[in-house]
Amino acid sequence: MDNNKLFDVSGKVAVITGGGGILCGEMARALSKCGVKVAILDLREDVAVELADDITKRGGKAVGLACDVLDKKSIEKASVRILELFGKVDILINGAGGNSPKATTAKETLEPEDLNKIDVPGSKSFFDMDQKSVQFVFNLNFLGTLLPTQVFAKIMAEQGDGGNVVNISSMSAFRPLTKIPAYSAAKAAVSNFTQWLATHLSPVNIRVNAVAPGFFLTNQNRFLLTDEKTGKLTPRGETIIGHTPMRRFGDPADLTGSLIWLLSPASEFVTGVVVPIDGGFSAFSGV
Repeated sequence: MDNNKLFDVSGKVAVITGGGGILCGEMARALSKCGVKVAILDLREDVAVELADDITKRGGKAVGLACDVLDKKSIEKASVRILELFGKVDILINGAGGNSPKATTAKETLEPEDLNKIDVPGSKSFFDMDQKSVQFVFNLNFLGTLLPTQVFAKIMAEQGDGGNVVNISSMSAFRPLTKIPAYSAAKAAVSNFTQWLATHLSPVNIRVNAVAPGFFLTNQNRFLLTDEKTGKLTPRGETIIGHTPMRRFGDPADLTGSLIWLLSPASEFVTGVVVPIDGGFSAFSGV
């Protein structure tokens, strides 16, 4: 293969769920600059449309559509519109996901004295976590990956030209993080599903991989890593930086190189992998 075309993804059509978010919004912009037509799906239609309009004004091709990744009919409706506009689907990035403060614990570990505070309003121990909130986090991250894949991978398979699925896992899938049991478990499920799906879809030439971001400041985790009033790092945020060899949080642009590699001919023999993009966090033992 011509080395100049190793990373060529031009002419492809990419669907990005959760495309209005900080990380996936950057992915949409980066892919559009590479000549990819981008369908930005988000529960917040105004945010998706605003991003698509911005990409279009800069010379790219994009559309923003409302989509609920937990409602298969909503996903199918979006797919019809995408096919009307772009004629095909080559790439699916499952970016919809997130956490909930109600599915977290206030402390990293349970101490004996905490047992006296169980069921006390505001205690937020493991035993107090709200079932509905835990279920919401799991559904959003795992089912919100599975359902769009059912719709868009089927389109790719029927087209007969192969395709690419990239899921968004998390560093917490590699090493479960304190305070966020629901999110960690859900992202571990995404990583496992990535491997399963890669095997399942290989005969129809659809590759399935995932990226596992380390610590990037987003709307979902900002309350855990920075103090809302002062903007300074919380003790948890300081611990994370202390355990990240590159000594910083990730920038959204840090994800795009690995993403383009996974989507391009350069990785045509790569499927079923979860790539950590974490500044070395997963390599550091803490000592």
